[in-house]
Amino acid sequence: MAYEVLKTIASYGIVPLVTLDDPEDAVPLAHALVEGGIPIAEVTFRTAAGGECIKRMAKEVPEIIVGAGTVHTIDQAKETLDNGGKFVITPGFNAKVVEWCVNNNMPICPGTVVPSDIEEAMNFGLDTVKFFPAGVYGGINTLKALSAPFASMKFVPTGGVNLDNLQDFLDLPCVAAVGGSFVPPSKQVKAKDWQGVTETCKTIMKKVYDFRPGHVGINAGTDENAKNVASAFAAMFGVEEKATDLAYFAGDLVEVMKVPFLGTHGHVCVDTRDLPRAMAYLERKGVVFDKDNFVYGANGKLIAAYLKDEVGGFAIHLRQKAR
Repeated sequence: MAYEVLKTIASYGIVPLVTLDDPEDAVPLAHALVEGGIPIAEVTFRTAAGGECIKRMAKEVPEIIVGAGTVHTIDQAKETLDNGGKFVITPGFNAKVVEWCVNNNMPICPGTVVPSDIEEAMNFGLDTVKFFPAGVYGGINTLKALSAPFASMKFVPTGGVNLDNLQDFLDLPCVAAVGGSFVPPSKQVKAKDWQGVTETCKTIMKKVYDFRPGHVGINAGTDENAKNVASAFAAMFGVEEKATDLAYFAGDLVEVMKVPFLGTHGHVCVDTRDLPRAMAYLERKGVVFDKDNFVYGANGKLIAAYLKDEVGGFAIHLRQKAR
């Protein structure tokens, strides 16, 4: 069962784990998450304030996708729905809670850790499950092993995921998103340092997209001009010169086109660690992609995507960085 809200969460890649004692903190925290670029909150039922926090976030900060975590009972799932929550996440596989959520069209991401849990989730038609506690149960190596027999399943690993390894988890094709208490940091929440939470979120999302300069493309007009320009760059910077059917390259710095190509002056390549998430990020900012100029690899996967509009006379394209 493909829940759209879980797909949206996957497009960000991060699920902030929120545990609050005071409902008064719910709204300012929600605003901080939104400002930081992660408009998602898994509000746990680890405290008595959980339900009220969900209610306030849903009502007063409509931009945020708020749901419940640490859900153990049907009553908690029902409270989440009644309070405007958009999803439920459970620490373990609770068949009764899963059944209630499925029957009431409440998106659910149940906790799993062994193949039998995943099989149970599949029996309910689910395609996304939590993997918890990821660090204790083998982390990345276990997810790689599980992804072979459960190729259609997406995982949300939590427990043992942190700022140092979240990129490694997100690099796995089977990982929809990662979660954990690293965002928002409990120290910042207790101190009501909402600006600090915002800055932490921004730092995390920089890790998710990991935008880097790829190369600059130059439209030289003719084969001869292109070769001369590429040779000049290669000699200047001491890099290897190489040729393809369409262009000459000076290392990974410059691509000089032999024939007329996109962009008035040329193009700029920006590498990203995760092309689908980076594209979703830009689309949320209003950027439009030129689907007629998408580039696909031998396996049929998208590896480069051009933006529709030029910037400063240059076409822009995102490229999937090799992992």
